[in-house]
Amino acid sequence: MASFLEGSLGRIFVVRLPTDGDLLKTIEGFAGEMGVEAGVLWVIGAVRKAVIKYYNQEEKKYSRISLNKPLEILSCIGNISKLEGKIIAHVHLVLGDKDGKTFGGHLDEGTKIFSAEMILLEVKNVVLERVYDEVTGLNLFNL
Repeated sequence: MASFLEGSLGRIFVVRLPTDGDLLKTIEGFAGEMGVEAGVLWVIGAVRKAVIKYYNQEEKKYSRISLNKPLEILSCIGNISKLEGKIIAHVHLVLGDKDGKTFGGHLDEGTKIFSAEMILLEVKNVVLERVYDEVTGLNLFNL
């Protein structure tokens, strides 16, 4: 059976993110300012450029992909949790270019916002702390 926690819905934030901000840092900064330690998020909009990561399961390491062109955010979902006491966002991102080509991966620092709107749902009555998992090499929920 899957490990799980049961929480409840807290505050709901509807946010316009700043043009030219770093998407990941802005999400984490907002969550920190609002005191959201556990949550779920969605973002729509566009970026001037993007940096995404792909996790190689065999090597247990990330490789970075830089996309230095305007892109539309086709899907952006993630969660807010804590790692070593720090609030972090774990976000998956799918982007599309002017020719309809798509790119996807984990959102990384260096993704520059053109325009973006976020919905952030706070999850209350749970502690979402990440810990290192030997099997996957990832920092996963400690459930």
